[in-house]
Amino acid sequence: MFKGNKMKTMDPNKTDTLIGEGSIFEGNIKSEASIRIDGKIVGDIYSEGDVIIGENGVALSNINARNTTVLGKIEGNVETKKLQISSTGKVHGNISISILTIEDGGEFEGNSKMNVDQSTTEIKNELKEEKKKNVPA
Repeated sequence: MFKGNKMKTMDPNKTDTLIGEGSIFEGNIKSEASIRIDGKIVGDIYSEGDVIIGENGVALSNINARNTTVLGKIEGNVETKKLQISSTGKVHGNISISILTIEDGGEFEGNSKMNVDQSTTEIKNELKEEKKKNVPA
């Protein structure tokens, strides 16, 4: 009966969930793909992909995602590989990350824990090698 209906794995590089501007969502979200918040969410977010908080987005949430980009505001803890806070972004909560970027004007208030994993070590080694190449002999 359900022979042709096979569960398909979502692509974490594609956004499958959008909370639009002017919308308020209350509850937890779990997704295999990426999530974009341009409205407001009150509840935790778990994504195997990326989470993007748009410029007008507000997340009163704990977030666990592959990568997180903040143009709006997060009030809650964030656990992610790479966290980018734009010049308009605000994060109030504790973070556990491997890579952190904060543009001028961006805000972070809380404690941070840097997770050094294999990919972070590889990135650091690549940067060192690049610097060596650019140094005149």
